[in-house]
Amino acid sequence: MTTTAKMGRKTTTARYNLRMLKFLRRVWPVAPALFLTAATLAAQAPAGQPPAQPPAAGQPAEAQDIQSPTFRQFIDLVTTDVIVRDGRGQFVSDLTKDDFEVLEDGVTQEVASVQLVHGGRTFNLQAPPPPPPQEGIILPVSKPTNDAAGRIFLFFVDDLHMNFRDTPRIRQLFEKMNKTLLHDGDMFGIVSTGTSSLAIDLTYDRKRMDEAIKKISGSALKPSELIEGPQGPNGLTEVKYRSHVAFSTAYDIVNNLSKIQNRRKAVIYVSNGYDLNPFEGARFGDPNIVGMKNTRYENMEYDPFTRQSNQFSDAELVRELSELTRAANRANATFYTIDPRGLVAGSDIDEQVDPTEWQNHIRKTQDSLRVIADETGGFAVINQNQFDKALQRIDAESSDYYVLGYYSSNPDPLKRTRRIEVKAKRSGVDIWSRRSYSIKPPPEPKASK
Repeated sequence: MTTTAKMGRKTTTARYNLRMLKFLRRVWPVAPALFLTAATLAAQAPAGQPPAQPPAAGQPAEAQDIQSPTFRQFIDLVTTDVIVRDGRGQFVSDLTKDDFEVLEDGVTQEVASVQLVHGGRTFNLQAPPPPPPQEGIILPVSKPTNDAAGRIFLFFVDDLHMNFRDTPRIRQLFEKMNKTLLHDGDMFGIVSTGTSSLAIDLTYDRKRMDEAIKKISGSALKPSELIEGPQGPNGLTEVKYRSHVAFSTAYDIVNNLSKIQNRRKAVIYVSNGYDLNPFEGARFGDPNIVGMKNTRYENMEYDPFTRQSNQFSDAELVRELSELTRAANRANATFYTIDPRGLVAGSDIDEQVDPTEWQNHIRKTQDSLRVIADETGGFAVINQNQFDKALQRIDAESSDYYVLGYYSSNPDPLKRTRRIEVKAKRSGVDIWSRRSYSIKPPPEPKASK
């Protein structure tokens, strides 16, 4: 072939490509509709007949009706543990699905699953329906566990907020918990916030508890250290740092416990409680305060307006507590808070603090422990020296309960916190359940690089 012939063929190919490009530019705005319509007509055509021809591009929209896509939405199974007792305080273990009524924000929900935990052993009374299978994946039906033994305890040692002088009392308390709460087959873990340096993952080995008890030691700040401590623009920096460490540690624990499904997780929260603005008058040299004062204000005239920098400390504490309790309710974890100080009277002899400020400080710390327990379904053990009765109650509540599951009918994804009410249709029984749960907020979108 000569060079002239090759050039002529290239010219012809270029002209053909140019004509095809112009044609595609004219057809492309309606091409997807034509292709989809043709496929739809072909699928609807009876067997043995050719498919109908697609309508022309100029025909009305009714002729180009395209099947709209189907969007599916799945929701998670909401579970909550329920304790049912009769008039004598005995656990009622013969209830069925029809004996419960669950309401979310006042709307009745259909109970999808019921599990009975009696004596620490789990029995499936009614398993939830299996989720719809994914397209293209065929899996065998999972067999539910009919009988499982053991309970789950997490011991939270907040030694950053426990007095060093109370170390013998604290160790004695944990020895009682080791004998009263933990039984063979129970799974437990131990985590501390300070110098005790405890980080024991969930285990069945009871010897790990004995080893941990020997390491527990309180390291809380004394009243004199709180009064004389450095202050920043937002209050006592050391106090807020310690409380943040405690709350963030507990928050991480709760997130890990959320991976364990359909079980009641008991968190034994041992701490002296929290007060982000302790002994405010003594710290700022208020002349009306009796006893110890901050030495930096001895030769200065008292200015009450300098105390306004701490006015949001209580609000900050409320925010920290609410975040922790919401995470605990999502993970179905129950907090039992214990104040190892026992029955608190006055301050130590060498800590000469104002009696009024001391009582306010004790009240705030105990109230913080009470909020953590009440909002997560547990109870607070405060202002008492005998812990045996409280430990026996924790043991009973962790051994006998029901786990109810339902699929929420609330379609509003913006309603994060939802109120739960569980009622027993059988007369003569007292029922306990969580009062609310919160939907976990979606993750923040990643910033584009």
